[in-house]
Amino acid sequence: MTSAQPAARPASDFGASVPAHGPGASLSAATFKELFRGHPSGVAVITASGDDGPVALTASSVASVSVDPPLLIFSISAMSSATPAIAAADTIVVHLLDADDLDLARLGATSGVDRFADRDAWAPLPTGEPVYRDVRAWVRCAVVSRMDAGDSTIIAAQGLQATIAREAAPGEPGDALVYHNRTWHRLGEHSRIA
Repeated sequence: MTSAQPAARPASDFGASVPAHGPGASLSAATFKELFRGHPSGVAVITASGDDGPVALTASSVASVSVDPPLLIFSISAMSSATPAIAAADTIVVHLLDADDLDLARLGATSGVDRFADRDAWAPLPTGEPVYRDVRAWVRCAVVSRMDAGDSTIIAAQGLQATIAREAAPGEPGDALVYHNRTWHRLGEHSRIA
């Protein structure tokens, strides 16, 4: 005995659609940005030691991809002044931020500033990479792969060393910093829905 399958609904029933025009056509940059403005993401600052000194940038694209080996990925835009040094580095540090680290997130996202002017805010590791002090967590990584993707570079890196200063208990929201719709947000008990 087979059960009847419900009739498939046309895609037009699933909400507004912005079609690409013609075979092989692509969404516009504006439409693609609009898609992801509604998709929240965690916030990180990536640092490396470059030929001209330390560099940093804020990224909202960090994701874990494997625990054995411990691998993460992130993308960096060609528009960032820090991109050449980070893309060329053999090792980098990924700072995983919470709401207490908002000032650092803003610093890494601001163009034209010296992100290392405050010598009390960071220190080089014995291996040379700059690490910001008092962040929620950081992980030193070896870069294992790079891939050009449009106007960005995707980097895969393997975790080598980590420090966790502030961690939420399992199942607790902690004080996560999230970037959503061009603004910073704090996750907490008030944002829990299930």
